Amino acid sequence: MKKVAFYTLGCKLNFSETSTIARSFEEKGYQRVEFNQNPDIFIINTCSVTENADKKCKKIVREAQRINPDGYVAILGCYAQLKPQEIATIPGVDAVLGAAEKFRLMELIDDFRKEPTGTARVYNSNIEEVLDYHASYSLNDRTRTFLKVQDGCDYPCSYCTIPLARGASRSDTIANVVKAAREIAERGVKEIVLTGVNIGDFGIQNGIRHERFADLVKALDAVEGIERFRISSIEPNLLTDEILEFISTSQRFVPHFHVPLQSGSNKVLGLMKRRYKRELYADRVAKIKELMPHACIGVDVIVGHPGETPELFLETYQFLQELPISYLHVFTYSERASTHALDIKPIVPSQQRAERSKMLHILSEKKRRAFYESQLGRVSDVLFEEEIENGQMQGWTENYVRITAQYDPLLINEIKTVQLTTIAENGLVQVSEPELMIVHS
Repeated sequence: MKKVAFYTLGCKLNFSETSTIARSFEEKGYQRVEFNQNPDIFIINTCSVTENADKKCKKIVREAQRINPDGYVAILGCYAQLKPQEIATIPGVDAVLGAAEKFRLMELIDDFRKEPTGTARVYNSNIEEVLDYHASYSLNDRTRTFLKVQDGCDYPCSYCTIPLARGASRSDTIANVVKAAREIAERGVKEIVLTGVNIGDFGIQNGIRHERFADLVKALDAVEGIERFRISSIEPNLLTDEILEFISTSQRFVPHFHVPLQSGSNKVLGLMKRRYKRELYADRVAKIKELMPHACIGVDVIVGHPGETPELFLETYQFLQELPISYLHVFTYSERASTHALDIKPIVPSQQRAERSKMLHILSEKKRRAFYESQLGRVSDVLFEEEIENGQMQGWTENYVRITAQYDPLLINEIKTVQLTTIAENGLVQVSEPELMIVHS
């Protein structure tokens, strides 16, 4: 029995796809093992959002060679779609599979015999030919399951390579997503995170919109067995009042929203070719807080985009400082081939990008701390995870507060009602003693 190991770089969507591909190996009789357990086959699913992700791919290939010099190495994912020939020259790589080919891995490579040095096989279609939708969800990797509902993107943002790496927007059907959610529920999973490239654009099949994301949310809310649904990320211009009002009364969709902003300057948003202005973003945050005062709101923001002067960055900083948000995901702009941002001036020096990133990371910590402090004394539901450190286990409340509690194996993958008491030295929130917790059946 050949052993196969997987390594995933990047987003939750990649994790869902890796897990689905891994199950196809297991169904064929392969033994899935950890990366360091001397596998015969290494499958590396890549990201290409930043230059650093490309470097990580090369580092993982070197590590695979160190573990087993005779191991077969296949590279999948966004980086593989964008730069297949470049990857093929990395020492140790045997196959490169693009967006259309990665789900046909077992069909295209049937023997997994090590290729002679410098002769990696490349399977890569033009991105305009990538039209099929492949359903995916993760299992057994984490307490939560990542369920893919949409792929690709029709938004030509100046800085982004995702449309070049994943193709046009396309989706599963509501019926298929509900069926998958029921299958996941049968495995005892308590929480599903809906993932995609632009999930608010859900409903497109073969270039035509047939269904809406709002209707998907309503259909999933009726699925028995899943206690929580969480939306991974949704564009502000697609986060409608209809969606927010439904979630505010939902029994299963949690009050946690991750809404990309990218810049708090309307001028920079225009340079980025985003489809909204900061006023709309502020309106969406206000609507969330009006309907769900304890909701957690996460924000994506990019620093150092071409054209972002010091004055325009301060607009972003002040805008974020005044918004009632809960945390930031800060990305430092990096140049990506074939993107419109390369033509925009002035270019922000690397040192200024780093300084701006540091400022926003500090702001994020202040926002998170303030949000956690606002939750102390509240009674919340916590899903406990199998993550143990110094005799403590961790979990998430419905509104995305990270908690810590004394380890108890009976709590793993259980949802308990607890009181949030204090903030620990590590920044996580401590809860009432386990014996005082209420079990959700």
